[in-house]
Amino acid sequence: MKTDEPFPVPGIDIRKIPQQFWRQEVDYAGNEKPGTIVVNTSERFLYLVQPGGRAMRYGVGVGREEGLNFRGSAVIARKAEWPRWTPTANMIKTQPERYGPVAAGLEPGLKNPLGPRALYLYRNGKDTHFRLHGTLEPYTIGQSVSSGCIRLINQDIIDLYSRVSTGTRVIVTG
Repeated sequence: MKTDEPFPVPGIDIRKIPQQFWRQEVDYAGNEKPGTIVVNTSERFLYLVQPGGRAMRYGVGVGREEGLNFRGSAVIARKAEWPRWTPTANMIKTQPERYGPVAAGLEPGLKNPLGPRALYLYRNGKDTHFRLHGTLEPYTIGQSVSSGCIRLINQDIIDLYSRVSTGTRVIVTG
């Protein structure tokens, strides 16, 4: 349990997540500059490129349908600790039974689907409505289950959040 947070982040049984999705430093052969985030949605990995051909790799959950997945490049234009969450109009339209009751949004806390941190992706100065964020369902890491955003284990989004700043380039591939 991470107790130095406004809302203590519960520990998880990491053994319930396949080992390849555990956070780890790995060799990285891409051409991106250190500090760039690369998300490979088909592999279900997020890489934070490091110097010397290395990267910090995190397992992620992605959109459950191809049309829900963001592709291309963006920048982190906003970072938030314990963000407020509001479902998008499309989420409410496509799943009214699930999102209608929370259409006005949720305050920060352990029941908020963004978790303890969110990184907001913008393209050409406009919000893409895609986020890198925590999850209420850590055992879905490595799967296609979300409404399109890239979700990480809460402890991993806290770690990633501490390593990046606004202006960080993000590349999402499939």
